[in-house]
Amino acid sequence: MSQFMEELKVAMNEHMDLMSDLVEKFSGELRVGLQPAVDNFLGFFHAIDWKEPWLIGLLSFHVALLLTIIFSRKNINVQTSLFLVALVGVYFAESMNTFLGSNWKSFAGQNYFDKHGVFLSALWSGPLLVISIVILVNMLFSLCQVMVKWKRAELKHKARAARNKQE
Repeated sequence: MSQFMEELKVAMNEHMDLMSDLVEKFSGELRVGLQPAVDNFLGFFHAIDWKEPWLIGLLSFHVALLLTIIFSRKNINVQTSLFLVALVGVYFAESMNTFLGSNWKSFAGQNYFDKHGVFLSALWSGPLLVISIVILVNMLFSLCQVMVKWKRAELKHKARAARNKQE
C-alpha cells in the first residue's frame, strides 16, 4: 500500500510539473502573440491628441448617454428610444467617417479619419455598441421581472379560483 501511495505521489508530481510547463508555455505564447496588438493599441492611443475640444465633447457625449441610460433604466420607452438612436449612430458611422474625413481641417488638428474607419469605429461605434449592449441587458432583466410578476399573478388567480370553487 505504501509503495502504491509513493507511486501515486510521484505520478501526481510529474503531472503537476507537466501542467505547470504547459501553462508557462501557453502564457508565453499568448504574450508573444498579443504583443503586436498591445503595441498597436498603445500607438493608436498615443497618436491621438486627447486635448482637442471635439474629442472631449465626443467622450463627454458617451458619458452623458451612459448616465442617461443608467438613470432612465426603469423607463422602457426611453431605453428603447436610446437603443434605436445608438444603433442608428452606428449605422451611419461610415457616412460620418467620409464626411468628417473631408472636413477635418475645420475642427481637428490632424486627420483621424482613414478610409477604413478605424478611428471612428474605436471612438464612435465601439462605445455606442457597448451602450446598446447595456440597454439590451437592462431590457432582458426588465422582461424577466415582468414575466415573474405575471406568473405570480397567474398563480394567485388560480389559487383564488380554486378556493372559490371549494366554497
